[in-house]
Amino acid sequence: MPNQTLIRITTIPLSLEKLLSGQLRFMSDYYEVIAVSSDKERLEQYGKSEKVAVFPIEMTRKITPIKDVLAVIKLYFYLKKNKPFIVHSHTPKAGIVGMLASKLARVPHRLHTVAGLPLLEGKGFERILLDFVEKLTYSCATKVYPNSQGLSKIIIENKYCFPDKLKVMADGSSNGIDTNYFNPELFSTDENLNLKKELGIKEEDFVFVFVGRLVKDKGINEMIEAFEFLQKAQKGIKLLLVGDYEQELDPLNAHSMESIKNNEAILTVGFQNDVRPYFAIGDVLVFPSYREGFPNVVLQAGAMGLPCIVSDINGCNEIIIEGKNGIIIPVKDSNAIYEAMKKIASDENLQFQLQKNARKMIISRYEQKVVWEAILEEYKIIEKNV
Repeated sequence: MPNQTLIRITTIPLSLEKLLSGQLRFMSDYYEVIAVSSDKERLEQYGKSEKVAVFPIEMTRKITPIKDVLAVIKLYFYLKKNKPFIVHSHTPKAGIVGMLASKLARVPHRLHTVAGLPLLEGKGFERILLDFVEKLTYSCATKVYPNSQGLSKIIIENKYCFPDKLKVMADGSSNGIDTNYFNPELFSTDENLNLKKELGIKEEDFVFVFVGRLVKDKGINEMIEAFEFLQKAQKGIKLLLVGDYEQELDPLNAHSMESIKNNEAILTVGFQNDVRPYFAIGDVLVFPSYREGFPNVVLQAGAMGLPCIVSDINGCNEIIIEGKNGIIIPVKDSNAIYEAMKKIASDENLQFQLQKNARKMIISRYEQKVVWEAILEEYKIIEKNV
C-alpha cells in the first residue's frame, strides 16, 4: 500500500531550511512528502537537497489581500487534485493560506503549528485584522500545535480556539536541535582564534553574541543602549551581531543604526548560513526579544555551550532556567539587559556554572530526534483514529 501524502507549508523556503531543517527528509521515510512555499527557484533547490517533492505558491509575509486570495485559490486546486491525507502549515501567512485552502478542499487532517504570534505587537485596526485571521486559521485547522506551553496559554487567553484543539509536542519546539551538529567540540582553538582575529576581536575580549533578525521586535534597540552603557564601566567587551536588517518591515531606530555603524566594539557579519563559528567565539548569547514561539537560536546557543540572557517570554523562559543555564530579564528593559550583561561578564564563577549546565540541559530536553519522533507519533495517532 503506498504511503499517504503529507504536505508541509511555510511562507518562505528559509523557514523550511532553518526552522524545519532535516525534518521533511525524516518524514519522507513514512509519507509521500510535498513541501509548499514561495520562491520557486529556492524551493526547488530545497526539494533536491532534502529529496522531497515541491510545489511553489507565491506568498508574502505582509498583508496582501489580492495575492493571498490568489494563493488560496491556487493551493485549493492543487489539493483537490492531489488529495493529501495531512496538510501541516507553519508561519502565519502559510497558516491562513494553507488551512483555508485545505478546509475548502476537504482535506481530512489540517494541522497548524504556531511558532510565534507577531500580532501581539500589533495596534488598532491592524491588531483587530490579525486577530480575525488568527481565529480563522485555527477554525479551519483540525489540530493546532503551539510550540511552547507559554504560547498555548496565550492562545487560550486570547480565545483564538478551544483548549481541546491544542497540543504541545514533546517539551516544546517545532524541530528540536541536532546536538551533534551544534557542538563546540567541532571547532578548534586555532579556528576560533583565527575568526576572532579576522573580526578584530582580541583573544581576551568578552564577546556578547546576538543571532537573528536585526529588528525592533528582537530587542535590538534596548540591547544596543545597554551595551553602550556597559562600555563606560567595562573594557574589553564586544557585541557580535549575526543577522540581516528588515528595515522595511520592522526598522531599528536611528540611534541604533548609527551606533552599529560607528561603534568599533559592535561587529556585524550579516546573515550566515552557518552560525556555529560565531557561537564558538562567543561567551554569552543576548536575546532580548519581545515575543517568540520557541526560539531555535536559544537552543542552538545552549547546545554550543553558551549561557543565555533572554527576555521573560514564552519559549525563552522554558528553555532557560534562571541561574542554571542563563539569566531571565523583563521585556523592553535596557537597564535589565545592562545589569545582566554586567553580572555575567564580571563574575567568572557564574560564567563557569552557567556554561557547565548550558549544553547538557539542551541535550536532555530538546534533542532533535525526540521532537521528530513525537510529531511522527502524532501523525500515526491520526491515522489510527481514521
